[in-house]
Amino acid sequence: MDRRLLDILCCPSTRQPLALAGPRELEALNRAIAAGSVRDQSDTPVSASLAAALLTRDRRLLYPIEDDIPILLSERAIASQGIADFPQ
Repeated sequence: MDRRLLDILCCPSTRQPLALAGPRELEALNRAIAAGSVRDQSDTPVSASLAAALLTRDRRLLYPIEDDIPILLSERAIASQGIADFPQ
């Protein structure tokens, strides 16, 4: 993702800055997705693993990146609290 774009993006719900989720965060998230235990904020199950995601500063919300496009819709956000072993 272009660094200049990342510098201006923010969470649409909390207005917090966003950063790319690291390998440990993505690994924990994708394990939970594979187990079928991940739902987004609209209560829709997340079934496809993510190659990339954006994470809020407080580490509570993740936004998927699909085909190099950040999906910054509040209803598509994933809460990290429900993800087992998510690095805090």
